[in-house]
Amino acid sequence: MIAQRVGVSAARRIVAGNPSAFFTQHLPKLAVASRLSTTQIRPVGTSKVSVEDAHSILAQQRLKRPVSPHLSAYRFDQTWFGASVWNRFTGGALSGAVYAYFAVYLVSPLFGWHIESAALAASFGALPAAVKGGLKFLVAWPFAFHCINGVRHLSYDLTLGFARKQIVNWGWAVWGSSLVLALYAGFAL
Repeated sequence: MIAQRVGVSAARRIVAGNPSAFFTQHLPKLAVASRLSTTQIRPVGTSKVSVEDAHSILAQQRLKRPVSPHLSAYRFDQTWFGASVWNRFTGGALSGAVYAYFAVYLVSPLFGWHIESAALAASFGALPAAVKGGLKFLVAWPFAFHCINGVRHLSYDLTLGFARKQIVNWGWAVWGSSLVLALYAGFAL
């Protein structure tokens, strides 16, 4: 470590001074210069403190730390009704519904339930048109919202649309287009 410091300080002196005249210097000057260190030295002092004093020091340090803002610091429509949180809700609902359906489908022969496609299609066909449309809407809206908002998040990955007005406009566009698409899928198809 000491040899490294001497080498680094000598290299700094060569670069700072005249490199060609370095070797023409007198030896006593070289010896004096090698004792000068160009590295920083930070003296560290430790002291033994009791547990109570350590807790009080830590409490004082915590008072000086910045406090992270809670969700209440933000506008309610941007945090709760914002499209990002609903993207998570719809994604979780869709994946949870798929897992639940396949779990029921897997154990249905054990209980004698008829969950196969023909039985589901026949029971769905027997429902009134308004109920069919409502059920299709309940399935179509989370899917449409999640897909359209996924495109929005892909645009965020490309660093597009981060202005506050654009975020609000994109949010309303996602809500409106997903509702229109889900209504179309539920009642027109």
